[in-house]
Amino acid sequence: MELSAFTSPGRFWRGNLHTHSTRSDGVLDPDEVCRRYRAEGYDFIALTDHFLGQYRFPVTDTLPFRDESFTTILGAELHSGAQENGELWHILAVGLPADFAPPDSPSFLPVDGQETGPEIAARARDAGAFVAIAHPQWSGLTLADARSIEAAHAVEIYNHGCATGCDRPDGLHTLDLLLTEGRRLTLCATDDAHFSEPDHFGGWVMVKAQQNDPDQLLTALKAGDFYSSQGPELHSVRIEENHIAVECSAASALIVAGQGSAAQATHGTSMTSARLRLDRFANSPWLRVTVIDRAGHRAWTNPIWLDDL
Repeated sequence: MELSAFTSPGRFWRGNLHTHSTRSDGVLDPDEVCRRYRAEGYDFIALTDHFLGQYRFPVTDTLPFRDESFTTILGAELHSGAQENGELWHILAVGLPADFAPPDSPSFLPVDGQETGPEIAARARDAGAFVAIAHPQWSGLTLADARSIEAAHAVEIYNHGCATGCDRPDGLHTLDLLLTEGRRLTLCATDDAHFSEPDHFGGWVMVKAQQNDPDQLLTALKAGDFYSSQGPELHSVRIEENHIAVECSAASALIVAGQGSAAQATHGTSMTSARLRLDRFANSPWLRVTVIDRAGHRAWTNPIWLDDL
């Protein structure tokens, strides 16, 4: 069985799902943000400005910046309600309608009686968005917090801005605990670029679709037909009896991780393929693959649920 991201029709399109502009707290105008991503070889971005009253609740209009080789998906970073630590929720919503109704969120401070994080996440999903739990390590997210966002499609596994700004870049622990509880989540790497520091071009998704079209990209994201990367490329991931076979760009390590301590790794020089036994995953309902290159950059598959095989 091969993962659908590698068998579904089309090709991979490179995109960033988390970006900010001068419509909220970013440094660059929306057109310049799009120009820079296009110049760096990206196929699409979602400009996800902070959806707060102090910024007039922007779902930033990026339609004028689309052309034959570059497109955009409308979105925003949503905020409403307090997490367990008392801070405001941050929820990534890609594929929002332009008229998404604002919450009672005037600023980055929670307000008594406002819509909760789980409620605004559910409303975004109902409106057609791909919903991700943003930067759980940066936010100080508890497991109870993460459990509450039942509308999430994904967890940010890597956030480049959180890596450069505070060395709290990942969501691995949060993701793996939720997977172990049976939550069928995917994972996404993002930039969270503001262009006020080197927080850009560091994490992205590779989405499989027939065309670089916003609707097709959004459908593929919801279906899990993508992988996430900081640089390495994945060409094929398939289950063969009691093995997993991976084909990729040159790598120094391939790691399979599952529930609890279940893991298997192989190391080498410029590896482009590997087969790893799955004996250690007999009690794990899921597994995921990480590929690491010589520079330490990673690529991640979405979770594979073994009872689906």
